[in-house]
Amino acid sequence: MSFLDHIEALRWHVIRGLIAVFIIAVIVFLSKDFVFNVIIFGPLGPDFFTYRTICNISEALCFSPDNLAVKTLSIQEKFITHLKVSFWMGVIIGFPYLFYEFWKFVKPGLYDAEVKAARGIVLICSLLFITGVLFGYFIISPFAITFLSNYNIGDQVAAEVTLSSLVSTLTMFTLPAGIVFELPIVIYFLSKIGLVTPEFLRQYRKHAFVIILVVSAVITPPDVVTQLLIGFPLYLLYEISIKISARVVKKAAEKAKETENS
Repeated sequence: MSFLDHIEALRWHVIRGLIAVFIIAVIVFLSKDFVFNVIIFGPLGPDFFTYRTICNISEALCFSPDNLAVKTLSIQEKFITHLKVSFWMGVIIGFPYLFYEFWKFVKPGLYDAEVKAARGIVLICSLLFITGVLFGYFIISPFAITFLSNYNIGDQVAAEVTLSSLVSTLTMFTLPAGIVFELPIVIYFLSKIGLVTPEFLRQYRKHAFVIILVVSAVITPPDVVTQLLIGFPLYLLYEISIKISARVVKKAAEKAKETENS
């Protein structure tokens, strides 16, 4: 295929992906009551799954936001926020199809061995992304929202949050988490092309740990619990990535040895 043919093929993959996001966004937009009352406002109430589960383990661990009121500051905020929520949920829910379209575009340019090595990548990437989003929604968001809403600097300041701010906070704690959970896949392909080795990852393990702590401190509120909640999974993903890289390098070495012997 010529360069223009590749651009034409990419254009249709992008168009199909955007159509899928649009259809899902329309469905989300029409499901306004469920989306906002259950999903968006869910972490604000004591009946949220995370709060109930932890409270059932021990009443001493019970926590939840303390009467956090949601308000709007402009007449168009509710409608604009509704559109934003519909779009981002369209992207999150449609991620498996978006990645499928991306894979269909990339796949013809790979060798058979590379395609075989990447078998199941759409399913794996989709599961990792959804897992990251759910982790951000059910684990990071409740702790972060509770800490931020219950933080007090004086009785004169009421606990209120704008609708757009709440949605932005939930987006910040869910979408990046889904992307970060793709780290093992990124390391896998970097190891396949020789840019990353398990020795390199082990050598800079301490540096990675410090970077993870810094990232956790930046994207979470300044409380230790929330930072650990995102820092621990990130470090665990890093350790898993080392194992994946070692396996890739080992298989490559075995294949090279077989080629020399033959």
